[in-house]
Amino acid sequence: MLKNLIVAALIIASLSACSSNNVKVIDVGKQPVRSDSQRFTNLYTGEKQYPVSCESDCYESISELTCSDARCTYTGPYAQAKYVNDFVVQWLGHAQFSIVTPSGERWLTDPVFNEFDWPINWLHAMFNGDYRESYPDIDSAEPDAVDGVLYSHIHYDHFNKADIEQLGNSISYYVPRNVAGHFPEIGADVFEMSWFSQSTEGETTINAVPAHHFSSRTFIPFIYDDSNRASWNGWLLKSEGKTLFFAGDTGYSEHFKDIHEQLGDIDVCLLPIASYHSEESPEWYRYVHMTPEDTISAAQDLHCKTVIPWGYGNASWGMGDKSSHAPLLRFLTMVKRMDTDFEIVVLKEHSD
Repeated sequence: MLKNLIVAALIIASLSACSSNNVKVIDVGKQPVRSDSQRFTNLYTGEKQYPVSCESDCYESISELTCSDARCTYTGPYAQAKYVNDFVVQWLGHAQFSIVTPSGERWLTDPVFNEFDWPINWLHAMFNGDYRESYPDIDSAEPDAVDGVLYSHIHYDHFNKADIEQLGNSISYYVPRNVAGHFPEIGADVFEMSWFSQSTEGETTINAVPAHHFSSRTFIPFIYDDSNRASWNGWLLKSEGKTLFFAGDTGYSEHFKDIHEQLGDIDVCLLPIASYHSEESPEWYRYVHMTPEDTISAAQDLHCKTVIPWGYGNASWGMGDKSSHAPLLRFLTMVKRMDTDFEIVVLKEHSD
């Protein structure tokens, strides 16, 4: 019965499709794929060694973090409403940024303007999952002026089909390998890029780079499992000699050193600091996400000049840690304990 329903849904979806997307694959053959299952894998598998691990007093309180119920605001010395240098960067919440390159191209990363896509939004409600305390402000993203969108992977907190339909087909979409098949058919230009491949949009060069994560969107026991059939990327933009790196979801591994070896020092690094906390499976969560001290180690490997943390906060579905802003507290605590030489910018969330 369930198989029949799935087949019927696929037929209806195909009949209702408006216009096929224009998909271009850029694959330079440097990305590992398991030969037995044709599923993607990370560059560095097996047991990890972490350079630094906080064992005690990891969350020093600060007076510059004020909270009302579950919503918090940081007003300390690193706070900025918008990062304005060669790149202009606004944080719209969770993994979503609005970026203007020095040459004027406007980008969005992982846009999710509301809650999760169906059916996860329905399951989320059924099992009393956390909702966002605020939503990214679509007006701050200036969608009509966007030239390109970068997607890191297809997990529901990073990829939303309804938002793709809202953003429309006048935008170029850059995605990891095998992600284009998850797009609604809207006649969009979709560029699937493997690790260490390159493309251009206007005067901006786009580099697809590795991340240490995983991919899944659909799991129906005994019927279908798409785990790791689509890949996961980080992205590096280069414009007028300046570089910006968006890591996507990632755990710590040697891939950061590989990125630096291939692409050199990085001017601005947008790095995650959250989703590592779990009482039940702490080792696994850290394996595919970074603790704040892992993020600092990654920034050192990448030779970042400026670091902007993300993944915590009011628009992150409570994924941060023990509280929405606990990862920021831990990050600022570890910055004082570790040898850092990069600028820190803590951006305001541009959410309702």
